[in-house]
Amino acid sequence: DDAARSAAAAAAADAAEEAAAEEAGDEFAAHFAGERPPHVLLTTSWKPSKKMYALMAELLTVFPSATFYKREDYTLKRIIKWAAPRGFTDVVVLHEDRKQANSLLVCHLPDGPTAHFRLTNLVMRKEIRGHGAPTAHRPELVLNNFGTRLGQRVGRLLGSLFCTNPQFRGRRVVTFHNQRDYIFFRHHRYVFETKEDQAKKGTAVKARLQELGPRFTLKLMNLQRGTFDSKHGEFEWMQGKEADSTSRRKWVL
Repeated sequence: DDAARSAAAAAAADAAEEAAAEEAGDEFAAHFAGERPPHVLLTTSWKPSKKMYALMAELLTVFPSATFYKREDYTLKRIIKWAAPRGFTDVVVLHEDRKQANSLLVCHLPDGPTAHFRLTNLVMRKEIRGHGAPTAHRPELVLNNFGTRLGQRVGRLLGSLFCTNPQFRGRRVVTFHNQRDYIFFRHHRYVFETKEDQAKKGTAVKARLQELGPRFTLKLMNLQRGTFDSKHGEFEWMQGKEADSTSRRKWVL
């Protein structure tokens, strides 16, 4: 009835206002206010394979503000401690198993949070039919379907890896699309082509998307408060056994 709808609308408005107030003072507020441009430190697990180095090269084209450092024998906590006072805003680590990339860790500096994702369905640029070559322009960012409070937080973490002032002239777009808690990553460029229009007996400019790669899927495993701490870290969210249930449930993102 009308009373129930009004109450639901009021509750939704209060929740949105509360979420906006939280975001205004969270760890990403300075970034989205344009006060703290991203500077990402990109690295690998120990003893990376040649394929991992190739993936690093492709990710450097995705993140124009990233710098790659070889892992050597440094622990992740030591890398974070070194990076924070040197102007880095995030540390991104790709892990692999049997020469296959299998997880992604994103640590926001200096105060976290830290997200750990499972990485699957990796397709490198050269494996994508008709792929293009990315330019150095800052890409547009699309964060789609991060509807819950946790989803919005994860979306802001991923969004903080990219500049808030894209260079539209480059026609590049990076997309993180969440569907049933699986986050699909895509990297495209808009291509405008002039083609004959038989109906109008002339030419028309049509747009299409050209994939630049790489392509992969992420699944959130946990979100930790603060920077990475494998022993004493406090978790905001962790995937539980109920996540593997086939019964109907609410999606967390």
